[in-house]
Amino acid sequence: MEAAARRRQRPGAAGGQGVQPGASSLQPRHSSVKADEAVGTAPFHLDLWCYFTLQNWVLDFGRPIAMLVFPLEWFPLNKPSVGDYFHMAYNIITPFLLLKLIERSPRTLPRSVIYVSIITFIMGASIHLVGDSVNHRLLFSGYQHHLSVRENPIMKNLKPETLIDSFELLYYYDEYLGHSMWYFPFFLILFMYFSGCFTPTQAKSSMPGAALLLVVPSGLYYWYLVTEGQIFILFIFTFFAMLALVLHQKRKCLFLDSNGLFLFYSFALTLLLVALWVAWLWNDPVLRKKYPGVIYVPEPWAFYTLHVSSQH
Repeated sequence: MEAAARRRQRPGAAGGQGVQPGASSLQPRHSSVKADEAVGTAPFHLDLWCYFTLQNWVLDFGRPIAMLVFPLEWFPLNKPSVGDYFHMAYNIITPFLLLKLIERSPRTLPRSVIYVSIITFIMGASIHLVGDSVNHRLLFSGYQHHLSVRENPIMKNLKPETLIDSFELLYYYDEYLGHSMWYFPFFLILFMYFSGCFTPTQAKSSMPGAALLLVVPSGLYYWYLVTEGQIFILFIFTFFAMLALVLHQKRKCLFLDSNGLFLFYSFALTLLLVALWVAWLWNDPVLRKKYPGVIYVPEPWAFYTLHVSSQH
């Protein structure tokens, strides 16, 4: 009887002892995951930032240049230009890269906000694609970007005059509605990603050499984005929100990691370049007339049609 009782107790005891080692073996894994989440650091995303910089320069900045360089016979005025195909590729690649960037964020970001932002971004960029395509094709007909729609010489001879209203509507879709729906979600996603780029380890608050090399082309592209897109208010609001977040997190002994530093330094360089650009063209009477008001940030293409193409 006593032997049977001992045999009945052994499995229970063995089972109890077997569970404890299993629990102890799982505990370090969970603790290591929590530790990683607490640290919240990520290596510098050299591949993604390189892709971003390359496609921004080629597909966005290079879009109108390619349209002027390629022979007009290859892309007739009643067909999409090479710049339009660049824009189509940009509208597909950029949302994909933004989603990949969000996937690598050390912080879990709200999915609903991300999805709505990506959808709005694609819709706004697509609206801009149509308006920008027509506006740039008008360059071959003598349209001058440094003048308003109604002040352009090619518009003054249009009959009936209500056609000018249609071109003003097209300009509104291109420069206002398209840009707003394109850039608002773009900067919102970058800021949400930036909010997760903090680490409690000050030693990890540094950038590798490759990141330093990418800051210059990245900041220079954002200068083009801010000036050509006429989104200085949105940009300066985003930058000061980033600065406020950095100061707030510093009080908690949290520091920017390499990805956060890359974004912050790129935006800081952009602000410096915008200030130099405005100071250089501060006394230009023609551009002053086109961009009245307190916020005076001339577009590079308006400068090009006024001071460069008019000389040839």
